[in-house]
Amino acid sequence: MGSIPDPGELSELTPPSFDEFQRQTSLMTSCTLLWKELSDHFSSLEQDLKHKSEALNRKINSLEALTSDSLRLLDRRETSLDATLQIALRTLDTRRSAALSALLDTPDDADAGEVDDAAGLVLNLKSFCLRMDALGFWSFLTAKKKELDGLRADLPAALGECVDPAKFVLQAISEVFPVDKRGDKAGHDLAWACVLVLESLVPLFVDPVVGKSRLLVTPTVKEQATEIADTWKASLEERGGADNVKTPDVHTFLQHVVTFGIVNNCDLDLYRKLVIASAWRKQMPKLALSLGLANQMPDMIEELISKGQQLDAVHFTYEVGLVDKFPPVPLLKSFLKDAKKVAASILEDPNNAGRAAYLAARKEQSALRAVIKCIEEYKLEAEFPPENLKKRLEQLEKVKTVKTEKRKPAAVPANKRTRASNSNGGPMPPAKAGRLTNAYVSSFPAAPAFVRSPSHGQYPAALPPYPSPPHMYGSRSPPANPYAAYSPEPAPPAPYPAAPMNYPAYGGYGNVLAPTYQQAYYR
Repeated sequence: MGSIPDPGELSELTPPSFDEFQRQTSLMTSCTLLWKELSDHFSSLEQDLKHKSEALNRKINSLEALTSDSLRLLDRRETSLDATLQIALRTLDTRRSAALSALLDTPDDADAGEVDDAAGLVLNLKSFCLRMDALGFWSFLTAKKKELDGLRADLPAALGECVDPAKFVLQAISEVFPVDKRGDKAGHDLAWACVLVLESLVPLFVDPVVGKSRLLVTPTVKEQATEIADTWKASLEERGGADNVKTPDVHTFLQHVVTFGIVNNCDLDLYRKLVIASAWRKQMPKLALSLGLANQMPDMIEELISKGQQLDAVHFTYEVGLVDKFPPVPLLKSFLKDAKKVAASILEDPNNAGRAAYLAARKEQSALRAVIKCIEEYKLEAEFPPENLKKRLEQLEKVKTVKTEKRKPAAVPANKRTRASNSNGGPMPPAKAGRLTNAYVSSFPAAPAFVRSPSHGQYPAALPPYPSPPHMYGSRSPPANPYAAYSPEPAPPAPYPAAPMNYPAYGGYGNVLAPTYQQAYYR
């Protein structure tokens, strides 16, 4: 017989329990999951480090390329100084010789004002510039406002004949800028001529070798131009403050700062106020960028929108490339909606009962023309078809024509004196009215004279402040003829003049008469 096993040995050979097996299985699963989690974490860290390393390498390469370009540009600027100086000296000698020849060859009895053809005007301009006759040049230029379009392209070349163009321009405009020295003799605003001359001076400051990246403005000229700018700023309060100063004065000052490169970072807030106050000028967006206001453009556009100047905001958005952030079509529709509200308020104004329909139609016509012009300028026909706007404009013109015809007074025989009763309840004319030519008594105030839009070079009067009407994007179709129910009041002896067809179309809504804008700024 075999030996009987010891009970202790039997206990050691007993297999583990099922609970112990589950515990070990769970432990292995947890270890596996933990390992996978740690592995993923380190892989993610490795990828992040790789991406950051690649980004740093790209930045290093970019900085190296930028540094290389900057060093190359600085080297070119340094080596080009001698060439630029030689060109400037040769140009100066040529201009000096030409000026001496012009002084010797010009007859004393030459009358520059007698030549009216384009070639003669340019020759006269060059003659004044050659002789450095700044006052004669200024008088000649301001007297040729009608020929402005033809002179504009040739003016930089004419100024190039000056021995010292910067000094010549500062002397020429000193008659009216920074302070108008004409006093009581001051007539028409000549800021248009100042802006024209300052704009024409810019090409002459460009370095002939490096280009626009370096402007040849000497420290002496900059110092003198800075003193002039400081004088203008000192008189700002006398001009009505930054928010109320006349737009022509603002345009001249800002163009002066940009032309001579004397932008002061401490005056950025002043520049912004001036640009906003005169934002309807088409040149203001470009001037704002030249003044260093690029970073403030989004806030400036929002400010214009809040003031009801949506059309100005559209011009700013296209100039700085913010069309995606400020879509133009909703702004144009909001502008039209506000114009309709203003027209409706004019119709409800009891003080303009005799001519409310005419003024309201004129206001809406102005807005329609401006929006149509903007649509055509920025090629928005696909997003905002102008056909309905043109139809509405034709309807308003018909209303204006009908009203003008109804206001024509009836002919009265010269040999018959009558005192017909007023069917509309108006006052009776006096008994002796029939003896006077065009005698008329009316309870309505005299109609204001509507001023035709100035020519390209003119500058309008200061704009009234814009109100802040509520703004909603979108538009609603206007009624077919909102003025059909209008019954005209008794007419004055002469019809109101037809609204001019060529004035720009937007301005302060607080004024029932559209301000006279410079036509060229909306082309």
